[in-house]
Amino acid sequence: MKHLPIFNKEYRKLLKDFGVYLERMGYNKNTQSMLPSCLQEFFYRMEQQGINTLDQLTPGLIRKHYEYLTERPNRTRPGGLSDSMINHHMYALKTFINYQQESGNMHTNPFSVLNFPKVKCPPRQVLTIEEIKALYNACENMKDRAMLGLFYGCGLRRSEAMKLNIIDINFKSQLLYVRSGKGRKRRVVPLTDQVKTDLQNYYLYERGLQVREITKDNQNAFILNRHGNRMVEYWKRLKYLVKQAELPEQISLHHLRHSIATHLLESGLSIEQVRDFLGHRYLESTQIYTRISKQYLASQTV
Repeated sequence: MKHLPIFNKEYRKLLKDFGVYLERMGYNKNTQSMLPSCLQEFFYRMEQQGINTLDQLTPGLIRKHYEYLTERPNRTRPGGLSDSMINHHMYALKTFINYQQESGNMHTNPFSVLNFPKVKCPPRQVLTIEEIKALYNACENMKDRAMLGLFYGCGLRRSEAMKLNIIDINFKSQLLYVRSGKGRKRRVVPLTDQVKTDLQNYYLYERGLQVREITKDNQNAFILNRHGNRMVEYWKRLKYLVKQAELPEQISLHHLRHSIATHLLESGLSIEQVRDFLGHRYLESTQIYTRISKQYLASQTV
């Protein structure tokens, strides 16, 4: 697609500006390359039809481009474009038009009246606030509440909770430090008053009492199992709490992370703030939760 010539100076500038926009918004390198490439093919076809300005863009032209993509041969292998690749093309065009509208260069959005088949992905389950409360009500000790505080209240990944040390939590400042997240990314997670209280209660009043003997190699670990080792069996305990709360048995630790992300978006946090909270490197990793939050909100209003 990058080999297709674009002679229109306005289109060339728009392609360049779009690439800068994607970089500035934090999209990953592959996306920064792929989306302008998809847009370039669209501009190429616009030129071929004598359409040289965005003012001439209509829903009909976008639909015709979609129909063209469904019939276009794949240039790298036999057959046509995959549903996923067609989806990339339409996502590129939609993202570009949204960007132009936000910049004030387009006053109407021709995409707003169109619907195209989407690649189906397995749905991510989100717990309701009531289900989260049920899990907390099922807790039998301070460690249970501390565990929920890490995975729901702080949105930690399992590996991040396993690596968590005492020194990584500053109770006075109400901050939790993830020293080495996914991709070795560091971040700081703010603690709500309740999460701080739950973590502090476990540390002060239960951590040393629930274990037989704290092993020398794990003295720095924040949460310990009953043998005095660094806690790694979080999923087993969650399964127990899920059963006690009479919730769907497929709920996992990562469902708690999905849930807090969705609930934060519903509470009004921006997608950039949620990205930083979760420790995502790229914005599109967080964008899935904007769709989940809409589905969640709809389910709560039925």
